[in-house]
Amino acid sequence: MSDKKIVLPEHELIEALQLKKQQGVEALYSMYSGSLLGIISRIITNTEIAEDVLQETLVKIWNSISQYSNTKGRLFTWMVHIARNMAIDKVLSKDYRNHAKNQDLDKLVNTYDTQQNVTNKPEHLGIKELVTKLKPDQNKIVDLIYFKGYTHVEVAEELSIPLGTVKTRLRMGIIELRKYF
Repeated sequence: MSDKKIVLPEHELIEALQLKKQQGVEALYSMYSGSLLGIISRIITNTEIAEDVLQETLVKIWNSISQYSNTKGRLFTWMVHIARNMAIDKVLSKDYRNHAKNQDLDKLVNTYDTQQNVTNKPEHLGIKELVTKLKPDQNKIVDLIYFKGYTHVEVAEELSIPLGTVKTRLRMGIIELRKYF
């Protein structure tokens, strides 16, 4: 996409999208991505996930433009409806709930550190020793993510396992660690 903002009249935008023209998708993004992201962000507060949902929304608009009818309302209203539903579906999804649960330990530790003005030295808390009590597959994932700074995707690539498996094992490891607190 170019840096120049592309603006088309609504009827031309609809026609360009229906004909699957590059100009149509560029204008769609240029004209409406900010507004749609704002709507999605009211439902999903995590910026990264909200941006992912925006991209999914734009793809759905692109693929579903044949279902739009100007007799039922304006294009923007139709797109807002899609964006809102995509955001709600994401919040209700099992993947999103698991992501939120996996973040609990980070938030708990960061809140404690902030309140106590503590430097993050896991070896002083004995957490590293507790992690060694986890199952080997959970231990490896917790170690890579929390002590070596890997992302979930990087762990999946490093261990050659699916991302969902990484998240499940991480969650199970966190649940096990919570028993010690």
